[in-house]
Amino acid sequence: MPAPELDFQNWVSLQSPLAQKPVTIASAATIAPVGFLTILTGNTAVVNITPVLTGLHMIAIQFAGVAGVTAAGNILTAKASVAGEIMLLVYNPNIAKYVPVG
Repeated sequence: MPAPELDFQNWVSLQSPLAQKPVTIASAATIAPVGFLTILTGNTAVVNITPVLTGLHMIAIQFAGVAGVTAAGNILTAKASVAGEIMLLVYNPNIAKYVPVG
């Protein structure tokens, strides 16, 4: 596990050169991002996102396919994705759900 100060760098708006690069993972019903930006391959809709932090935070998902997100798990509302575009999601710890932006 990285030192707390390195973990913090993954979530600040102006990151240092030490911050991690985006990670590419296969789309699945449950995904587990490890940083702010995650690139998803494939066309499986996302139902659950393993929260990367326990408090309020935002993540970005760039879809390589047209998977989108559903409202069946810990995502508040369904939203279709467009291949190549980034979807922002805000985690609301009061309801323990990600809320798509826009």
